[in-house]
Amino acid sequence: MTTHFRLDKYLWAIRAYKTRSLSTEACKNGRIKVNGIVAKASRELKIGDQIGFKVDQLNKQIEVTQLIHNRVNPTLALDNYNDITPKEEIERVEMIRQMKDEKRDRGIGRPSKKDRRDIEKLKGI
Repeated sequence: MTTHFRLDKYLWAIRAYKTRSLSTEACKNGRIKVNGIVAKASRELKIGDQIGFKVDQLNKQIEVTQLIHNRVNPTLALDNYNDITPKEEIERVEMIRQMKDEKRDRGIGRPSKKDRRDIEKLKGI
């Protein structure tokens, strides 16, 4: 068993990214931080490292608990890290998702001034 655990391969193995090339690209563009510092794809990981990355709109934080080389199924992937994402961040993303769920039927036009006021009253704005 080798002692080199590359950051991009680890993120791919725990299914943070769909492909290893996407993982490498995220590292190259400075979107991945290890222990608060922007990290290259070739950075070696060790147990206890904290990795920060963005998934959709969520700024996810994980702590490495086990190092793996090969991609595993999603339930086994959860055993290799602890999700330490702050609850405020999860609540923020949930609020954004709820705001996006607001839809109007097609073809009924824009809301009137009264409709807009009613919507704002419901939202508490």
